[in-house]
Amino acid sequence: MEVKTSLLDNMIGVGDMVLLEPLSEDSFINNLKKRFDHSEIYTYIGSVVVSINPYRPLPIYSPEKVEEYRNRNFYELSPHIFSLSDEAYRSLRDQDKDQCILITGESGAGKTEASKLVMSYVAAVCGKGAEVNQVKEQLLQSNPVLEAFGNAKTVRNDNSSRFVKKMLWQKLTPMTLSLDLLEKSRVVKQPRGERNFHIFYQILSGASEDMLNKLKLERDFSRYNYLSLDSARVNGVDDAVNFRTVRNAMQIVGFMDHETQSILEVVAAVLKLGNIEFKPESRVNGLDESKIKDKNELKEICELTGIDQSVLERAFSFRTVEAKQEKVSTTLNVAQAYYARDALAKNLYSRLFSWLVTRINESIKAQTKVRKKVMGVLDIYGFEIFEDNSFEQFIINYCNEKLQQIFIELTLKEEQEEYIREDIEWTHIEYFNNAIICDLIENNQTGILAMLDEECLRPGTVTDDTFLEKLNQVCATHQHFESRMSKCSRFLNDTSLPHSCFRIQHYAGKVMYQVEGFVDKNNDLLYRDLSQAMWKANHSLIKALFPEGNPAKINLKRPPTAGSQFKASVATLMKNLQTKNPNYIRCIKPNDKKAAHIFNEALVCHQVRYLGLLENVRVRRAGYAFRQPYELCLERYKMLCKQTWPHWRGPARAGVEVLFNELEIPKEEYSFGRSKIFIRNPRTLFKLEDLRKQRLEDLATLIQKMYRGWKCRTHFLLMKRSQIVIASWCRRYAQQKKYQRIKSSAIVVQSYIRGWKLYWLRLIIHLPSNLSQMQKYFLEMKNKMPSLSPVDKNWPARPYLFLDSTHKELKRIFHLWRCKKYRDQFTDQQKLIYEEKLEASELFKDKKALYPASVGQPFHGAYLEISKNPKYKKLKDAVEEKIIIAEVVNKINRANGKCASRIFLLTKNNVLLADQKSGHIKSEVPLGDVTKVSMSSQNDGFFAVHLKEVEFKSVINYQANLYCMRRNYFKILILVVLALVGLRSGSGTVK
Repeated sequence: MEVKTSLLDNMIGVGDMVLLEPLSEDSFINNLKKRFDHSEIYTYIGSVVVSINPYRPLPIYSPEKVEEYRNRNFYELSPHIFSLSDEAYRSLRDQDKDQCILITGESGAGKTEASKLVMSYVAAVCGKGAEVNQVKEQLLQSNPVLEAFGNAKTVRNDNSSRFVKKMLWQKLTPMTLSLDLLEKSRVVKQPRGERNFHIFYQILSGASEDMLNKLKLERDFSRYNYLSLDSARVNGVDDAVNFRTVRNAMQIVGFMDHETQSILEVVAAVLKLGNIEFKPESRVNGLDESKIKDKNELKEICELTGIDQSVLERAFSFRTVEAKQEKVSTTLNVAQAYYARDALAKNLYSRLFSWLVTRINESIKAQTKVRKKVMGVLDIYGFEIFEDNSFEQFIINYCNEKLQQIFIELTLKEEQEEYIREDIEWTHIEYFNNAIICDLIENNQTGILAMLDEECLRPGTVTDDTFLEKLNQVCATHQHFESRMSKCSRFLNDTSLPHSCFRIQHYAGKVMYQVEGFVDKNNDLLYRDLSQAMWKANHSLIKALFPEGNPAKINLKRPPTAGSQFKASVATLMKNLQTKNPNYIRCIKPNDKKAAHIFNEALVCHQVRYLGLLENVRVRRAGYAFRQPYELCLERYKMLCKQTWPHWRGPARAGVEVLFNELEIPKEEYSFGRSKIFIRNPRTLFKLEDLRKQRLEDLATLIQKMYRGWKCRTHFLLMKRSQIVIASWCRRYAQQKKYQRIKSSAIVVQSYIRGWKLYWLRLIIHLPSNLSQMQKYFLEMKNKMPSLSPVDKNWPARPYLFLDSTHKELKRIFHLWRCKKYRDQFTDQQKLIYEEKLEASELFKDKKALYPASVGQPFHGAYLEISKNPKYKKLKDAVEEKIIIAEVVNKINRANGKCASRIFLLTKNNVLLADQKSGHIKSEVPLGDVTKVSMSSQNDGFFAVHLKEVEFKSVINYQANLYCMRRNYFKILILVVLALVGLRSGSGTVK
């Protein structure tokens, strides 16, 4: 029998892909599918966690699970996101290293849920105390708020994060919340099949009528141009309930009632901005200017925000341009007015979102001035490939390219570089480096973002087509850029690539981008007139959101474009990540239907490829799956060797060498670096963990044994002292009781002696008269004695009262004597007959009507005289045992009531039925299978033999068989019963 030596031997599939044999893309996918089918959604690749979205709740995140993974080694338990969270948190707490948990994957792969699980775990295991718990609760309750304002339904995910969220934790408490790169273009326009941010639908669905009236809103979604109607309702999502959850969460986080009201007023203002429509109006000089069609919406917006209506109306109609000391005011046409409206809505919402983050950080009392080691949890929108991809998908995918580059640099590349630093031999692994794709997008001279900014800033007519022409000139020869209008002839006839599009071969696959809208979305200008109008508002929150509107702080410099802002934010994020120790969670989406129990192998295979998971496994297998400083390794496993336990006095490396030599671990399974021990195969680590676990159990057993011995010894000494005290008191008590018992016994003896003396004294006084009466009594009894028949009940009368007891005793003695005299006359044969009669009396007396007739008749067994009758010679030869009873009976069939003539035979061991004519044995039943014999109380010769409920071959297979005696002799029936009872109980011999 094979002995299990690792903690993963009893798992579904392979828990760590480094152990997968053979390693191929098919085996990798099959292993993921096998584990997914058994609800095992987490798998390791060394220290990387691969998570597959189950699209259903699983019972693996309970508080008991948190305690199970707390302070445990990474490979000690089954793969779980809690294991990676605990490893990162302990590295922060114990080793004082900055940590970052990077969660990546496609949209809908479960990144947001993974970040929630990480934060909930860290919140559960970090510091305690009333203040700390309040901070953790506030931070956890910020999730519903941020999801309401920053998440939206997409075609891939019903709760997709449209921003980058980074949670920072200090050693004991959450420190700060950082959010960036909000997809603010979603506020004014959503792709087909998607929704705006959740908060808009939640307010309209969950707010009370009174609140809607205060916000000047109506519950009908179709009243608002900024809300898409084709997917306004989401299956399984109750926006009304979620709105109440958000309100409650805001209260817990620390938002005051007036702050919450101000936030909702801003959201309502954004929603109503979309209903403002413009119409052209000709002027005297022939130029067209825009006019607002219906000013009711504008009036309500001004009432909500406290802005003068004329100021806001002018800001939508005119644009003021300042150059040095000059101001030029130009009118806006209809298209420019719509652009200004949408720009205001996007800026108002994005700035509100940033203010929310700042307000939450203030509520959790973030101490950002003191530099402390932190752990960051990064949740970012995943790679997106839609049917129509525009500027938003371009910058999102650019961010994911940078994250993939970080993954390559900090895992694959860093893995091999560490081997060089530690003087460890390794096998070089070729992997795809996507730096060339990042350079295509972000290069300061020839990058796509640089070309886009150049087009937006140059004078003259600028359109999306001119931008595409510039790309075709600059990027035509790049191997990851494809355009039908470029100089590269290989795409001229590619009908799958429209003329107004370009295609980039990302690490996740090829994505075709519609160039329409790139220039406008990149400009993202908010006219200064609108900023100043917002600053003039009597609404404190809105005024705080637009500080640049203050005339005293006018900045004539052109604001950066959306692309350059996004690029700078990504660069800052990457720089921040490179300063921290990375931990990776790679999320995979099993299907596009968002359904449970469906595993699309083609879709998963595509994600495995672009995530570079196979390359990661190959590097781990070619190198070393686990490494640890000598000091930590020796501290953890020193109890496995007598020389290192409990203390090792020399260098840590020497102690590890002694330890591994003692454990007889093959030398090819590990290598010694400059400062770390490198273990090649996780199975070796599992073996160490198993040995450690067993050793800890042995040590615990030793401690328990010593403690129990001490406890028992102490208890024994206490009991011994107690026994001595009790024994001394018992002896004293016994002596007292003995004296009292002797004294009472002497009194009893004295009283009996006195009574005996008195009795004889009285007897002597009355002796002459009593003696003569007794003599007369015995002489008369001699002549009046009854007959010697035991059934004679006559007995002489008592002459004297004082002889009553003597008279009764003489009667009893006389009856016993004559019974004995009567029995002494019996022969041995007669004794047996009377024993049978006595047994029959106990069984049948007063129970069977025919019993009295059988009392005077002797019992016989072999009525058929088989041994003498030549007719039954064959039957006699077939029965080897002595036949006790042989008689002809009628066996009654239970099915039809017919009778069959049979010879009933009874031996010491069996009950047999034989054919009367042929003498052939029909049935044979062991006596042990007879459970009982029953009969009626009437004048009949029926009896039933009850058997066990089992079937016998060629044997009676009924539970009870009914027989009828052919001769009307009840004495034969009695004999059968007596014989069966006697043989069955072993109570005696039946003749």
